[in-house]
Amino acid sequence: MAKRFKRVLVTGGAGYVGSSLVPKLLNAGYEVSVLDLYLYGDVFAGLDADPKLRQIKGDLRNSEDVSKALAGCDAVIHLACISNDPSFDLNPELGRSINFDCFRPLVKKSKDAGVKRFIYASSSSVYGIKSDPNVTEDLPLVPLTDYSKYKAMCEEVLEEEREPGFVTVTLRPATVCGYAPRLRLDLTVNILTNHAINNGRITVFGGDQLRPNIHVEDMTDLYTMLLDQPDEMINGKTWNAGYHNLKVRTIADMVREEVGPNVDIVVTPTDDHRSYHVSSEKIRRDLGFAAERSVKDAIVDLKAAFLAGQVPNSMTDDRYYNIKRMQALKLK
Repeated sequence: MAKRFKRVLVTGGAGYVGSSLVPKLLNAGYEVSVLDLYLYGDVFAGLDADPKLRQIKGDLRNSEDVSKALAGCDAVIHLACISNDPSFDLNPELGRSINFDCFRPLVKKSKDAGVKRFIYASSSSVYGIKSDPNVTEDLPLVPLTDYSKYKAMCEEVLEEEREPGFVTVTLRPATVCGYAPRLRLDLTVNILTNHAINNGRITVFGGDQLRPNIHVEDMTDLYTMLLDQPDEMINGKTWNAGYHNLKVRTIADMVREEVGPNVDIVVTPTDDHRSYHVSSEKIRRDLGFAAERSVKDAIVDLKAAFLAGQVPNSMTDDRYYNIKRMQALKLK
């Protein structure tokens, strides 16, 4: 089947989600450009010789880097950001400069470069804490942190820039989990699995907080699927993207079940009572998309990667931890 687009720019393509997405896009027949700072090394070692892959080591805040990355692209999947609240809090000015200040310039440059479709990765954290049993897309956004506030503000910018011939779509993903070539071990499911396997002990802070999760393979399947959709199905739409809403303590129990009964689970009090849960019914209804891989699948995949030696020095190497790597490199 002929592809709707020829070349896709993935900003942040060498990050956690991007490292799973880029090979998938290449396999699907797309040419791919990646714009990334490559803070976590060369995650595409096996793909460097692929003529369809163009890698630009550059900064989203640098106009020349953005122009170079956009050359020949007719679709954009925008993943690049300072991810999650703790990383953002490390340097709020840096976070704002990457997550918000350069967003409208990127969108405008995309239009000027002939991009026809722009897919934006927002976050389910834009809702804040809701007591509603199902957090749906029509509920008001009450972002509680700078990270989620700028995610919400970018959604508004994208809608303002949308025009005929420039199709936009926003996803609000749950917390991603599971194995990817550029692995993050600072996300709930991944943290607990790492500690269970390599420390024999899991510490759960609180435990009653709900966390929405989605497997990285489902997340990247969805981005790929959005490139195939007709304009009228997705233009101007916003969807949640998740699967399980599980208590942190439940996730810890699932990890122990997979790793082994000798894993200690220590529960300690916490001041962090943030509890997020999202409904992904709308995207299932509108597009027929439903995540297929469970949190258990993510734990099994991670366990296999650890046992195969694919995650060396997982407790100490800062490449698995966004904050530690940002601190080590003194990112500005």
